[in-house]
Amino acid sequence: MMTGPSRRTFLRNFIQGGLAVGAAQRLSATASARQSGGPQRHIDPYALVNPELLDALKTLEAQPQHPLNAETLQIARSVPPFPALPSPAPQPVSEHIPGSNGAPDVGVVIFDPAPKSTNRPAILYIHGGGYIAMSASFFAPELQRMAVDCGCLVVSVDYRLAPETRFPGSLEDNYAALRWIYNNAISLGVDRSRIAIAGASAGGGHAAALAIAARDRKEIPVAFQLLIYPMLDDRTGSTRTVPPHIGTFIWTAEKNVFGWTSLLGVPAGSAVVPAGAVPSRVENLAGLPPAFIGVGSIDLFVEEDIDYAKRLIAAGVPTELYVVPGAYHAFDLLVPNAAVTTRFNQTWITAVRTRLKRS
Repeated sequence: MMTGPSRRTFLRNFIQGGLAVGAAQRLSATASARQSGGPQRHIDPYALVNPELLDALKTLEAQPQHPLNAETLQIARSVPPFPALPSPAPQPVSEHIPGSNGAPDVGVVIFDPAPKSTNRPAILYIHGGGYIAMSASFFAPELQRMAVDCGCLVVSVDYRLAPETRFPGSLEDNYAALRWIYNNAISLGVDRSRIAIAGASAGGGHAAALAIAARDRKEIPVAFQLLIYPMLDDRTGSTRTVPPHIGTFIWTAEKNVFGWTSLLGVPAGSAVVPAGAVPSRVENLAGLPPAFIGVGSIDLFVEEDIDYAKRLIAAGVPTELYVVPGAYHAFDLLVPNAAVTTRFNQTWITAVRTRLKRS
């Protein structure tokens, strides 16, 4: 069974991967590689980090860096089963559900804070991991708290990972889970009109893609999409540069290229990518469910997330955008007890409860 410290160690090891050089060397190399055009004013990335989040980051950066690539991917995926937490947290229940269109069965993990309840909202949660790693059960503590704090049934889906399964395999697995919740709403005690999609990082990208697919297929209504620092655009870090002080920590441009290339089956930033795979490349965003997008101001995804929020607003989609000053990628996981993390969590919890409140 994985203990709390070993889980944190695994998370640190995964997010550290990607470059086999020291922190100072990476900062210098990244800044040089991202410069384009005339000279740019040097900005110390550490100076921009929220003070509450700085010690954890420096501890992480001081440790040896390990590459994240096709050769080391299986090591990064070696996650022991996650332990059950004591009551009153809802205990996870694992099930297998039919896949889409002859695809293999899909694993789901269910977090039920109030068994035998009826007509309540539900959240389909899609886990992060760069499209290439992690699992539904790995984030069990966060999902147990989500179920209680939001007053929802939470179902997390174990979609097939890239690069073994390219797009649209993961999309179809996620859609199968959404369809399962909808078709079994009565037995699950769920109100079909109050089903939300949520995800963080790559899971946020998957959630955005799933919301688009659900809109286009017109089979299952989605009430809300919760996108936590979502991974939305394969061009970030490949064909589109970002300021040198953005995306320096945790999830870098190099990792982003590897993750997107693994999912798409073509190099990230290619002129043509599979239709529906990259939410930021979808031209028509009208008719999508209301959205909450939260991201840190020095996260690699901050520009693409802000742009996506602006496009949703322009398309008439009610959208709340929350940018956390001085926050890097996955700050809430690395420093869960910081005041800035608490404020961030309270903001998206309020958004969920407001949007899924019974009319």
